[in-house]
Amino acid sequence: MPTDITPLWQSLSGKLRTFIISKVHDPALADDLLQEVFIRVHTRIDTLKDADKMQGWIYQIARNLIFDHFRKGKNEVSITELSEPEAEESMSDEMAEALQDMAKMMDSMPPEYCDVLCKSELGGMSLKTYAGETGISYVLARTRAFRARKMLKDMLMKCCHYQFDVYGTVMEIQPAGCCCCCDGKEDKC
Repeated sequence: MPTDITPLWQSLSGKLRTFIISKVHDPALADDLLQEVFIRVHTRIDTLKDADKMQGWIYQIARNLIFDHFRKGKNEVSITELSEPEAEESMSDEMAEALQDMAKMMDSMPPEYCDVLCKSELGGMSLKTYAGETGISYVLARTRAFRARKMLKDMLMKCCHYQFDVYGTVMEIQPAGCCCCCDGKEDKC
């Protein structure tokens, strides 16, 4: 395996940066993650067994870093923080509205479903820990989490029409005129 990764940087950094930006939607963060990718490539290149799979290996490192970034972020963000004005400035108005609408929908869910979503999805608590704290079985906790996600998805899909890109990222949200999206916003409905 080559120990000098300069040619790899020259041939892949542009495409890899574009790939990372498509996932994180932040050029500065993408640059940081790109640097971390090549640091890992440099330190672990000796573990690659087949040089023909170099590009796929590098993209897998990038995907893992992106996943790690979002997993860490899950524990740091809560619905109340997202409703603060300075947090809303960093995201699109549509996304901020969608998050507020989702919070309203979660409030209308049965308490046991809202609780499992808040603690596991937003709070980052594992379902095993949740089950132990609430005194229910792990299987029941998983079932509640599954049903709560499905319930929330059904409410969201009934409420609005979503357009997704090929990666599943929400590109556009259009209210359907039947839910909390229209509260006091007749021009949107």
